[in-house]
Amino acid sequence: TGGTGALGGHVARWLARTGAEHLVLTSRSGMEAEGAAELKAELEGLGARVTVAACDVTDRAALAGVLAAVPEEFPLSAVFHAAGVEQAAELRGMSLADAAAVVSGKVAGAVNLDELLGDRELDAFVVFSSISGVWGGGSQGVYGSGNAFLDALVERRRARGLAGTAVSWGPWAEGGMATRDDAGEQLARRGLPAMPPQLAIAALERAVAGDDGVLTVADVDWERFAPAFTAVRPSPFLSDLDEVQRLETTGNDGEGADAAGAQLRERLKPLTEGERDRALLDLVRKHAASVLGYASAETVEPHRAFRDLGFDSLTAVDLRNRLAAETGLSLPATLVFDYPSAAVLAAHLRTEVLGASSPAASSASGAQAVSGADDDPIAIVSMSCRFPGGVRSPEDLWQLVESGGDAISSFPSDRGWDLTGMYDPDPDRPGTFYAREGGFLYDAGEFDPGFFGISPREALATDPQQRLLLETSWEAFERAGINPASVRGSQVGVFVGFSGSGYGANLETVPEDVEGHLLTGNAGSVVSGRLAYTYGLEGPAVTVDTACSSSLVALHLACQSLRQGECSMALVGGVTVMATPMAFVEFSR
Repeated sequence: TGGTGALGGHVARWLARTGAEHLVLTSRSGMEAEGAAELKAELEGLGARVTVAACDVTDRAALAGVLAAVPEEFPLSAVFHAAGVEQAAELRGMSLADAAAVVSGKVAGAVNLDELLGDRELDAFVVFSSISGVWGGGSQGVYGSGNAFLDALVERRRARGLAGTAVSWGPWAEGGMATRDDAGEQLARRGLPAMPPQLAIAALERAVAGDDGVLTVADVDWERFAPAFTAVRPSPFLSDLDEVQRLETTGNDGEGADAAGAQLRERLKPLTEGERDRALLDLVRKHAASVLGYASAETVEPHRAFRDLGFDSLTAVDLRNRLAAETGLSLPATLVFDYPSAAVLAAHLRTEVLGASSPAASSASGAQAVSGADDDPIAIVSMSCRFPGGVRSPEDLWQLVESGGDAISSFPSDRGWDLTGMYDPDPDRPGTFYAREGGFLYDAGEFDPGFFGISPREALATDPQQRLLLETSWEAFERAGINPASVRGSQVGVFVGFSGSGYGANLETVPEDVEGHLLTGNAGSVVSGRLAYTYGLEGPAVTVDTACSSSLVALHLACQSLRQGECSMALVGGVTVMATPMAFVEFSR
C-alpha cells in the first residue's frame, strides 16, 4: 500500500532486485499518481511483473477486490503497508474529521488487511509506523496514536502465530513525509537527520529477517537530540537508553571544561570592564546567530527576548551546548529561559566565569530591593495617561479639568457596534440602551505592534486594553527619563487594575490567523505579566480586578510591595476600554 509513493517506491525496487516475481502497488490514484508510469517501467526492467491498482485501502470492499485479483500463479506472500497521511496539528485544534483523516489510511488500512487476510500464512506482514508513536512529537498527537495502534496490531498478529513486523521509522530522505519543504533541515538541526533510502532499506531487510516484531529505526544524533528533547519535559524512556547514558558520562569532562574556562578567563583578564561586557555579549550573539541560521551576530538584538528571535526548547539546548563548550561552564538546558536575552545571559556568564557581576549591569538594574520603614514616603516620579476628550498626557488632563472641558461625546463608529439596532429610548426594552453619548478613546484601536516586537496577528488577537498599557507604560518610563531597556533584569514590580472587556468573546468561529494568541491576548492574569515580560522586569507582577477600585487597589499593593522590599520601583496603572456595548445595556436596566 502507498506503493506509488516515495517510500513505497523504494520498497518496491528492493523487492524487485531481490527476486519478487509479482508486485502489486496500490495507491488512491493508481496509474494517475505522479511518477507511477515511470516506476512501473523501472520495476519491469528489473524483471518483475507489476500491477498498479487504484485503491483506497480504507475502502474494505475495494481492498478485497485487489486481493481477490492476485493471480494464482503468483500467490500473495508478503504485505508492506506504507500508506499514510501526516498532518502536524495540535490536538486541541483538530476536529474529529481531521483526526479521522490522519489515522484512517494507516489504521483502517491495516485493520482491513489484517481481517481480509485472516490466518493466511505469509512470509511477511510489515506495517510502516513512526517514531511519533514511540517517543512522541510536537503537534503529532493524533498521528502518533495511529502509529502506536499499528504496533499493537502487529503484537496481536504475532500472538496469533502470524507474521508481523512494525517498523517505527525516523525521517527518510528523498521524498519522505517528514522531510518536505524545510522540515528535513529543521529535524537535522534537532538531531534527527533524514536516512538515505539505501540505509533505511538495509535496516528494513534486517527487520523482516529478524525475530523482533516491533522495532524503531532512526538515525539519531543523541548528543543533539536527547538534551533538546528533554529540555522542558524529562523522558524516562530516553534516559534509559545506553547512548543517552553514555552522553551523561562523557559530558562530565572536567579537564576539558576547566581548560575552556581558563582560556576564556585569560582572554578577558587584560580587558577593561566595558570591554569584558562587550566581549561576552559578542560571544552570546555570535552563537545565537549561528544556531538560528542568521547571517550576522548583529541581527541578534542584545535586549530582545530569545523567544522573539525564534528560539524554542531545541535550539535553546543547542545554544547552551555551544556556550558550555566555549566557557567550560555547566549550564542548564533552560539557560535561555532563565536568562531571556543576549544582554542578560552575557551578564550571567560574566558572573559565572569571573565571579563578579558587571558594573554596567548592576547600575542598569538599579538599586536592590531592600526593606524600608513603614512610614517611608513613596515618590511618584512619572505619569502617563489616555482619557476621553482627546487627553493623551497628564498636561492634557489638567488642561481639561482647569478649563472645565467636556469629555463626553458620541459613540465610536469603529468598534462594530450595532448602534442603530441597540438604541431605544424606552429604558425597559431588553437588549437595548437609551444613552446616546459616553466617554470614549476614539483611537483605542490604533497600535504599532512592531515597536513592541509583536506580530500583527498577535496584536489583532490582543485586547486593546493590553495594547494601551504597553503604550502608556513606555511613555511613563520616557517621562521619568528612564530608558526602558535599562531596567531589564531589575526588581521592578508591575501592578495593574484591569477588568475584562469582552474583546473577541462574540466570535462564533476563531479566525485561523489569530489562533494561539487569543488566550494570552485576553486573559486578565496575563496583563501585568505582558508588561513585565516586555521590559524584562523581575519584581512582582499582579493584576487586580476589584471593579471600579481596581487601579486604586493596584496602587495600594504597589506601595506595600515597595515598603516590604519586594521591589525597588513599581509600574502601576489601570485601564478600561469597552470592546462591546453590553455595559450600557446593563446600566440601562
